[in-house]
Amino acid sequence: MAAKILVPIREGITSEATLKSLIALKEQFTAPITLLHVVNLKKMDYRMIPDFQIDMIREQATRSGEKLLARQTARLKEKGLDVTARLESGFPKDVICSIANDEEFSLVVIGRHSKGEIRDVLFGSVSNYVLHGVKCPVLLF
Repeated sequence: MAAKILVPIREGITSEATLKSLIALKEQFTAPITLLHVVNLKKMDYRMIPDFQIDMIREQATRSGEKLLARQTARLKEKGLDVTARLESGFPKDVICSIANDEEFSLVVIGRHSKGEIRDVLFGSVSNYVLHGVKCPVLLF
């Protein structure tokens, strides 16, 4: 089985720092990289919003995700990394773990958006969930 790396990203400083680290350490990341953005459906739950507006929000979130992936994929390719983009929708922590496990990724590289250890223990975090939910090694930035 060939090595492959999964890198979940979203808009924000955590993903930006992760991508900067990938670029800085690009000699260590020679396996193909899949940049993954998950349109977070959880943010759309439990809202008193009509269905037609939910559909509009989902479409806008999808377009934003596509733009993010296109921009960051081009950036990493320009730096010499072997990158493909992938857009999914669902609950990010579940989608990331499912893809990493089902498609037998060798490594997950994910940023940790720390809001404090107590918050993470009480409510969890995507990176913490992924750390404990995938079969392969996880590199936290």
